[in-house]
Amino acid sequence: MLRNYRVILCVARQILLTCVALCFSATAVAEIRSAPWKAGVARVKITPVESMWMAGYAARTHSSEGVLQDLWVKALALEDGAGGRAVIVTSDLLGLPRNLSEQVCARLQQKLELRREAVMLTTSHTHSGPVLRDALYDIYPLDAEQLAKIEAYSQQLETQMVEAVEMAFARLEPATLATGMGNAGFAINRRNNTEKDVEEGKPVKGPVDHSVPVLRVSRSNGELLAIVFGYACHNTTLDSYQWSGDYAGFAQDDLEKDHPGATSLFFAGCGADANPIPRRSVALCEKYGRQLADAVNHALANSMKPLDAKMEAAFSRINLRLAPPPSREELIARTKSETDWIRRWARRMLAEMEEGKQFAPTYPYPVQVWRLGNRQLWIALGGEVVVDYALRLKHELGDSIWATAYANDVMAYIPSVRVLNEGGYEGARSMMVYGLPSVWDATIEEHIVREVHRLVNGLKPRHNQSKVEGRKSKVTGQRVTGHRSQVTASQVGRSQVGRSASQMLLEVSCDLRPVTF
Repeated sequence: MLRNYRVILCVARQILLTCVALCFSATAVAEIRSAPWKAGVARVKITPVESMWMAGYAARTHSSEGVLQDLWVKALALEDGAGGRAVIVTSDLLGLPRNLSEQVCARLQQKLELRREAVMLTTSHTHSGPVLRDALYDIYPLDAEQLAKIEAYSQQLETQMVEAVEMAFARLEPATLATGMGNAGFAINRRNNTEKDVEEGKPVKGPVDHSVPVLRVSRSNGELLAIVFGYACHNTTLDSYQWSGDYAGFAQDDLEKDHPGATSLFFAGCGADANPIPRRSVALCEKYGRQLADAVNHALANSMKPLDAKMEAAFSRINLRLAPPPSREELIARTKSETDWIRRWARRMLAEMEEGKQFAPTYPYPVQVWRLGNRQLWIALGGEVVVDYALRLKHELGDSIWATAYANDVMAYIPSVRVLNEGGYEGARSMMVYGLPSVWDATIEEHIVREVHRLVNGLKPRHNQSKVEGRKSKVTGQRVTGHRSQVTASQVGRSQVGRSASQMLLEVSCDLRPVTF
């Protein structure tokens, strides 16, 4: 019976891929006549050649042990009908720290004259990649040898990212672009569901975003050149000591097998509070990757809409306020914690305080907006962004927008007011994991959303359409199943948001589970 089921699945997949191919031949050639895009794609392998510390889990006790999948930086270069250029870079990494992103963008400005808003740097947030320079140092027991390896790898990575972009632009050719949306259901809100409850079949709770945005890039003859797709879920299926892109890596591999000659590129959405559950096996990782690839293939075969060769972009940094830092006495108390990384953070903070260092009251947070064609809004936010932001922005700007997180700089979790109010890891404890001196101020959500609206409204007006007017809402959220977001608007209580940073940080000692970032 199982064998017959697998045969049926295989046949169905082949039929779907045939439909995809027919769709390309029927539509892509027609699109090229009216949409003179140019596109180029490139990749560079970034798998470390030596054993080094892996990013993402505080519970790891030693450096890497081999390769399950190679890690990649991939670049899709675009040129619109007016000669405007932009590039999206995807990578099998936990996140890019600000200094590394700024170095890459500065070199691209110098070499290719790419303006900052034209460069979107994204990561998959795999927890099976290497630690990078100045990223989450407090949670890893790094000695001088490991720090030297991390610095050398980070310097090489900067060069590899620039090389990938240069190669992509050198390969520009006439192309067509089209967008669509799929659906994959394995992301589970990890704040509202335990792994045990999900495995036992209990009803799942909490907001998630199951949509799968898809960008199809085709050559002038209709052949598929590249597929860009995203999903809002942690890449934490695996917790081993082997390099891997996790489920996103398997999804990209599957799509490239399904479409020989095409390059697939993955970006992480606003899934900081979502996990793939159940997890912790290669078999499950392959399963989720296949599900995601099938969702992309379904979109390619059914819902693609062509994009005119027009592109606008905007980028800014806003100063997000942090709550007041803990006192000296509170830090001394944390140096006695039973958890290693809490002690490291507290000792570093205390040493800096005693040296007279003034802790920054704000952080320069990146916000980026692209519009492809006359309609496709693509919003890229820094940090580990919780799902409420995607749900709210879809409610206010339209269900078809794409919301990318882990973009341009990953400095901390980015909680909504709801999550900040509830506390817990994403709302109250994760900021010190990233080395920040305190938790975010309660204004964080409104500040970010207001800036997104400002950038969107600052783009050139679309043909026969006025500027976007945002509807005020506080999203508690229902499931987003793909084509239409179903959200509820309600006022979020702020009674607990006013808690001091020290009160939130003191709660850390109550939760000593292995940390996942």
